[in-house]
Parts: sequence; C-alpha cells; structure tokens
Amino acid sequence: MLPEALQKELKAFAEKLADIARRVLVAAHARVDTEVEIKSDGTPVTVADKEAERQMRAAIKQAYPDHGILGEEFGPENVDAEYCWVLDPIDGTKSFLSRVPLYVTLIGLRYEGKPVLGVIDQPILCERIVGDNRTCELNGRPVRVAEVSMKEAVVVSTDLDNVRRLHRDVRWNRLADSVAHVRTWGDGYGHLLVASGRAHVVADPIMNPWDLVPVLPILRGAGAVVTSWEGSDPIKAGNIIAAAPKLHAEVMRTLRE
Repeated sequence: MLPEALQKELKAFAEKLADIARRVLVAAHARVDTEVEIKSDGTPVTVADKEAERQMRAAIKQAYPDHGILGEEFGPENVDAEYCWVLDPIDGTKSFLSRVPLYVTLIGLRYEGKPVLGVIDQPILCERIVGDNRTCELNGRPVRVAEVSMKEAVVVSTDLDNVRRLHRDVRWNRLADSVAHVRTWGDGYGHLLVASGRAHVVADPIMNPWDLVPVLPILRGAGAVVTSWEGSDPIKAGNIIAAAPKLHAEVMRTLRE
C-alpha cells in the first residue's frame, strides 16, 4: 500500500493526465475529418489516439522521469520500473469514430507490478471515475457496486461474438437467460457503469493489460469481486467477470453449471 500523501499526489497526477486526454478528445470529437489508420491487428487508430497518448507520455516523463510507461499506441518504456503508468487514450475507437460517447480514456498505475490506481474518463459526458482498490469516486462522489438479484441484473459486455467464441454459447446463453438484460455498453464505459451501480455485471471476454490495469483498482475500490471467467487472476487470464460479492458468486455458479 502506498503512503497516503504519495497516494494523494499520484491520484491528482492521474487526473491531470485525464484532463490532458480530455482536451484532445473533445476537440477531435467536434471534427468531421478524423484520420484513421488500421493497425497490424486490424483495429483502427486515429490521430487523436496518438496525440492524447503522446501528450500524456510527455507529462509523465516531465513529472516522474523514473516511472515506466505502457501505452496501447506507442508500446513499452521501462515497464519493469517500480512505478509504471498504463495508458489507453481511446478505449472504444469504433465508438469514437461514430461519435457515440461510449469511448473512454483509461489510465492506470502499477506499483511493484500490482495495479494500485485507475481512472476512466468519458470526455463528452464529463464522467470521470477514480479508484485505488479501497475507494472509488465518480466526479468526486463516492460510489459502490449495486448488490441485486440475478433476475434484476444488467450484464454489460463488449462484443457478443467474442463472448460466444471464447466462452462457449452454452455458458453465455445460460447467463444471459438468468439476468434481466444484456447490453453491449462495452469497453471501459461499461466498467464505469458497474462500478457506479448503474449496471451490475461486467463480462468482458478479452482484455489487454492497458485495459485491465486501470479498471481493477476502480472495480475493487467500488466493492466488486473481480475474477476471470474461470475464477482466477483476470490479468493472467486476460478476461474479467466483476460484480458485487453475492451477485458475483451467483454469476460464477451459473457459468459453472
């Protein structure tokens, strides 16, 4: 656990990084001439992705030159450092390109290899959630996950095709049939919704380190139990099931039946 004064300092700096990215994305959202490239994995990347990450990296290097950085767009730098920032400037690039405000900026901090701080920022809706494994705040207000029954639960995921492909139709259909609604309010915004109690279960089938490191301190700080689909470490597995404790247990039982 970080000393309280240092935790406060790093949290304020993480929000400064979110402010930097927000300015870039708000300006880009207003334009209609967004430039797009296709990366080697077939996913899109925009000028705004690169510019937001570039500016965040510059701020980190100026404030904390000994800290590592892992970013989606420009790769790793000194990632074995005691402190390592993890950046995804636009999580949900396809939503960004469609000007649908479900995309977010993800900012995380690892200390000695463990996620200790996370920020999810939606620049157009002006929603920012910050968590440190113990607490979680949305726009400065404490929030918690909602403990509801399976019949009342709203499950959020990203891509249902990936869920079915990676976790088998039978298991997914069993879960979907047991809850109130399944919605693809995907990417990091779905995690924000669950952490703030507006949705109830995250079922994300594929997550990269730059996705997981920011969201874990937020979900845990909001009181969620967070595991992989098999009940193991989500970082090692690269996928996630997160919900309030009793609901998480019910979800896992349903998936294992």
